[in-house]
Amino acid sequence: MALEGLVAVSSFRAPRESLGVLDADTTAALVEGMADIAIVVDAKGIISDIAYGSDDLAADFSPDWVGQPWLSTVSPETRPSLEALLEDAAQNALTRWRQVTHPTLRGGEIPVQYRALRVSKTGSLVAVGRNLQGMAALQQQLVDAQQALERDYWRFRQVETRYRLLFRMVSEAILIIDAPTQRVVEANPAAGQMLGETPTRVIGRPFPEGFDNESTQAINGLLAGVRAAGRADDVRARLTDSLQEFLVSASLLRQENASFLLVRLSPVIPDTSAAAPMPDAKARYLRVLENAPDCVVITDADGRILTANSTFLSLAEVATEQQARGESLDRWLGRPGVDLNVLMANLRQHTTVRLFATTLRGEYGSTTDVEISAAAVRNGERPYFGFFIRDVGRRLSAEQPTSPEQARWLDQLTDRVGRVPLKELVRESTDTIERLCIEAALKLTGDNRASAAELLGLSRQSLYVKIDRYGIVADQTSESSGPSKK
Repeated sequence: MALEGLVAVSSFRAPRESLGVLDADTTAALVEGMADIAIVVDAKGIISDIAYGSDDLAADFSPDWVGQPWLSTVSPETRPSLEALLEDAAQNALTRWRQVTHPTLRGGEIPVQYRALRVSKTGSLVAVGRNLQGMAALQQQLVDAQQALERDYWRFRQVETRYRLLFRMVSEAILIIDAPTQRVVEANPAAGQMLGETPTRVIGRPFPEGFDNESTQAINGLLAGVRAAGRADDVRARLTDSLQEFLVSASLLRQENASFLLVRLSPVIPDTSAAAPMPDAKARYLRVLENAPDCVVITDADGRILTANSTFLSLAEVATEQQARGESLDRWLGRPGVDLNVLMANLRQHTTVRLFATTLRGEYGSTTDVEISAAAVRNGERPYFGFFIRDVGRRLSAEQPTSPEQARWLDQLTDRVGRVPLKELVRESTDTIERLCIEAALKLTGDNRASAAELLGLSRQSLYVKIDRYGIVADQTSESSGPSKK
């Protein structure tokens, strides 16, 4: 072979002594073994011979390439790249790598990266090609993962925007307090108005502040109970310079290693109506309904809650009955605007409804499958409706994740959105995808690194470097032999 003018970064010091014994058959076997596809092209660009590294690749391409112009075998959009390779081969003995795509018999395209070597003074070339299907698949997975991350990022941004908007618009006073220091981290406008300050001036101040001594002790006890047990009974409190009483409730929030307290302040409206004496039988009956294991809710003609027992408050994740009173029952039913309208229409027509299946949504996002029975009670021109809601969620079985490792990785990845730059998340996800692909290739090839490298379209050395980088340990790895052939 004529290799005049060959320039390489690193070359044999004495090729004639080292490789001079190679004949044409040995050289052809060497080229076939190291290339996925090898093409011999004459000076006019006509394919004179071709060899494939695998039967699958040979089945994808047309068998009548020999005698055809090399340019006619590639897709039109990559033809300029092949023309540039031929021009490079006319000036240099060894060309740079250039990528083209070949149409297949199945209607698809296979990307191949070629490097050409001039083997005679007449202009004949040997082009060595690498199949880039594995790399293209990895690149597509990376693009899909990046697009999914961007969608998740914007979805979380929208959720945060809705949270901020609701936090500001809600009429109930809400404070978010740092649990260890008991200093206000966030406060909505209603809390600032209730405490006589702007929300920005409330942030950073200790809580409770501005309450009388008895109320301060009660609130501190409430917060200590929530930090210790996760929940505590609501307490009443009064500001020092006001006679207005508040019902203070708190719940614990955990974010990574930080703990916060969500504190709600609800004004207590005194009941000035005189309660009529109640017979003992009626009182016992009401106590049974209050402590019933099923939810009991009484609404007016518009579906707004007049009273509810503790079981309903627990499923709806509402701290006190006062927070539910006056709200529409539709707020907690599974299909807003549908379920309650159906129930009310049937109650007005038939006065009773039995075993209506739906779901009950909690304030914090939990859902429970329930069955609702209801009855209408006429009281002059203003009817009342009683709803009996039974929890049937125990009939459902929890769905087990199919891939705990991938689910855990996705959970960790999505939890870091908003705290870590998107570029870093994409880089980490790319590394994870690459590691999973290498592990899958090793598993498919029976831990044969040579076959895994061929499957991934990598050199053995590149695969060894990546295995060491990711700390992948195989049970049995064969480095020198490929898959056995029958």
